[in-house]
Amino acid sequence: MNPTEKENIKEEELNAQDVQDTQASETPAEEQVETAAQEQESPAEEEQQEAVLTTEEKLAQALDEANQTIEEQKDKYLRLSAEFDNYRKRTMKEKAELILNGGEKTITSILPVVDDFERALKNMETATDVDAVREGVSLIYNKFMTVLGQNGVKVIETKELPLDTDFHEAIAVIPAPTEELKGKILDCTKTGYTLNDKVIRHAQVVVGE
Repeated sequence: MNPTEKENIKEEELNAQDVQDTQASETPAEEQVETAAQEQESPAEEEQQEAVLTTEEKLAQALDEANQTIEEQKDKYLRLSAEFDNYRKRTMKEKAELILNGGEKTITSILPVVDDFERALKNMETATDVDAVREGVSLIYNKFMTVLGQNGVKVIETKELPLDTDFHEAIAVIPAPTEELKGKILDCTKTGYTLNDKVIRHAQVVVGE
């Protein structure tokens, strides 16, 4: 082997060594770039995962709050329903008692008048003075009408008043004795009454024509 060939071989070996060194030097740089890229991607993925977890936690919390609200409203509804049912039962009981005993006050106020009637009837058995008996009965009647008035009962006025079908019931029509009495009430055959301004019995009257 001549010197020229030896130099060519050495030169080729040197070139091969340079290529290896270049490759060796480039490989770590690429790995460093990839590693850096991975390091940049990792925080983003972690943030995305954290965002997903946060959303799920918020949904779970909202669901818990909604269920709690539903339970509270359900409890409130049940309480109100029970209270209303008790109120309805109590009202029905009070209404039934009112129907049965609503006239208790009126009856109680009339009882003294009944006592007067009993005494009058007893006195009539031995009474000889008719005028005294008449006066006693008149007093009892006036007392009775006073009691009725205290309980809201009033007599419907009729004497020489124009016929009013809201309060009067004409059962007969007769010729009026004067021109002024035409169309007016001449006589009352049955007294009418109102209870707290409501007609409970129309007055039966005779009207002039």
